[in-house]
Amino acid sequence: MKFGWVACEPNCRGWVSAVGIITADTPKDFDDFARGRQLGGATVVLDSSGGSVNDAITLGRRFRNLGLLTTVGITQQGGGGQSARPAVASEAYCESMCVFLLLAGKKRYVPEAAHVRVHQIWMGDRADDAKAASYSAQDLMIVERDIGRLAKYTFDMGGAGDLLSLALNVPPWEDLHELDAAELKLTNLVTTDLVADVLPHVDVMAPALAELGPKTQARFGEEQAQPAKSTKTAEAVVPTGTVAAPAAAPQK
Repeated sequence: MKFGWVACEPNCRGWVSAVGIITADTPKDFDDFARGRQLGGATVVLDSSGGSVNDAITLGRRFRNLGLLTTVGITQQGGGGQSARPAVASEAYCESMCVFLLLAGKKRYVPEAAHVRVHQIWMGDRADDAKAASYSAQDLMIVERDIGRLAKYTFDMGGAGDLLSLALNVPPWEDLHELDAAELKLTNLVTTDLVADVLPHVDVMAPALAELGPKTQARFGEEQAQPAKSTKTAEAVVPTGTVAAPAAAPQK
């Protein structure tokens, strides 16, 4: 996942753009990004297909400790002259563990055109052919332990058990479940219906959310340096330069 500060002074405060897959390096990358910046109360605009369960939990707790707000969108940098400002396109995807990053916001807004999708957590190295893979007792222990961690995190963040129920009912060999407007509220993923609560703008002539065309799978894959199917598979949770250890069960 890559982080960037999007400035749009003088008429709006700006926001944090968070794009890509959550890996073992992501919490440190965020700490490096946050160092020297006054991020307290800022908004994070998420555009991600998910990734590692435990690293997403760590990052989500960082977000909450800073009092960050969250939403889903694609940052569009301004162009066409000095008066042009960056905007956020609402047709975006927040999938898998990205949904639990969304939950970390003190205030949470999901635009109508956004796609918020969930499924079960699974062993990342066997997510591509989950039915055919074999699993040891140690594997099952890891998955169940991480479900427990995810459940505690969900409740700590103010989420409802319905979010876990919806996610854990979708196995990795089925399509992700897209939450509708009623489910977004049922799970407590949405705390406000007003974009101004997370992306306040003084200049109402330049709205914070600019509608664009649908985001294709090819574009999603290109952004994350992954093939188009990256929205369906887990990022490996092996820390850079180390061997695999039974320490996490990434979400598919």
